Amino acid sequence: MRFTHRSSSSPSHLRRGAIATIALVVVATAAVAGAARAGTAAGCRVAYTVTSQWSGGFGANIAITNLGDSISGWTLRFTFTSGQTITHLWNGNVSQSGGNVTITNAPYNGELATDATVTPGFNGTWNGSNPAPASFTLNGTPCTGAVVPTVAPPTTTPPTTTPPTSTPPTTTPPPGGGLPNSFRWSSSGVLIGPKSDASHNIRAVKDPSVVYHNGRWHVIATTTNQSGSYSMVYLNFTDWSQAAAAQHHFLDTTAIGAGYKAAPHVFYFAPQRLWYLVYQVGDNAAYSTNTDISNPRGWTAPRRFYAGGMPQIIRDNIGNGHWVDFWVICDSVKCHLFSSDDNGHLYRSETSLAQFPNGMSNTVIAMRDAARYPLWEAANVYRVSGGNQYLLIVEAIGAAGVRYFRSWTAPAITGPWSALADTQANPFAGVSNTTFAGTAWTKDISHGEMVRAGVDQTMLISPCNIRYLYQGKDPAATDSYNLLPWRLGLLTQTNSTC
Repeated sequence: MRFTHRSSSSPSHLRRGAIATIALVVVATAAVAGAARAGTAAGCRVAYTVTSQWSGGFGANIAITNLGDSISGWTLRFTFTSGQTITHLWNGNVSQSGGNVTITNAPYNGELATDATVTPGFNGTWNGSNPAPASFTLNGTPCTGAVVPTVAPPTTTPPTTTPPTSTPPTTTPPPGGGLPNSFRWSSSGVLIGPKSDASHNIRAVKDPSVVYHNGRWHVIATTTNQSGSYSMVYLNFTDWSQAAAAQHHFLDTTAIGAGYKAAPHVFYFAPQRLWYLVYQVGDNAAYSTNTDISNPRGWTAPRRFYAGGMPQIIRDNIGNGHWVDFWVICDSVKCHLFSSDDNGHLYRSETSLAQFPNGMSNTVIAMRDAARYPLWEAANVYRVSGGNQYLLIVEAIGAAGVRYFRSWTAPAITGPWSALADTQANPFAGVSNTTFAGTAWTKDISHGEMVRAGVDQTMLISPCNIRYLYQGKDPAATDSYNLLPWRLGLLTQTNSTC
């Protein structure tokens, strides 16, 4: 996004402990009794992956693949044997009694077609050792390693097969699908629009960041008022049908403060057990932290990432552009901060996972284009579940000034990046590959964020049934940029390979 206001402040210096990380994968398969009916078959595969581990804490993902007929509503159960505790979970709901864990589907992922995969993830605590669960059950049936056909409904409770007595193999199963070479989407209507109060005369809502946590959607977005001034807003709701009615909490009334704040990016930094809100303040990348994302008044005052201000390599290349749209993603060793300059350059800085958010340096040009508009702004970088693949999308401005997204993939956050769907004719997302119910309410598919498979710093997404929360506007609007009437809508992929 573009901006006109600039401000300054001093950086903070926080000390962080060193973090050790490991990756552990355990795979199991299960028959699904709850889905069995006349003439159907049931079965599933479960892959339990410890994605990172540090002193007293760890993060994990659980990939559940349905191998049988479609199921509606799922419950996964397993047992921790060494006192591990789940502290928060995404893409599902969790309850735990002692070592016994029960995970049920979220409102949006209860339907599992044949070969479809759902990936709940969590952060937890451990003490002494952190072994993986030895077995899993899905909808009440232990793991069997086979798809189980049923000819007719049983007249008595069917016997269960004893789970394997040895540790399941540690090979990650092949994913049920991957990213296609071209994308197709359907768009909702406007889901979130401006709301005003006595002190906020709001004209637009834009640049959304979204996570699903503790059974609720949490959205933080930019607002502009009738004077074209920028700030941020927070809202939450349990279902997208409730988004329009959700209360708007204006973050300029919190410790974040008044003045130019825009383009938020929110995530949970698991090593510190803190939520981070990253945003632009005009002259730097800034962040605030919070222990509870649902408490808008819990955000701390802004702190700057770059102690010396804009890195020299950006000063040398930005021309008459703007330093905008900051995005953080971490692997098991480093955290990376991406940014754009509205002048054909995408930048990447880095620091160690242990130092984050301090020490952001080694800024390089991650991608460039000879023309400014094809590599404009609003870059997102995600890790794709099911393998070592990363997805980069960047907003471009094409013919007739229409905004759309281009995409690339790479085996690492540092690249090299290979084109995926990267033209206006074959975009990642644009009006040319999006259908609307009735008349299209926007021709622009602009700044937004994926519905992630997790909430943490790894920015994990599933390649299956992707959804993207984006900003669009009335095609007839001719206002100056800061007064454009942006609204938020949701894209849903219609050509998933899963």
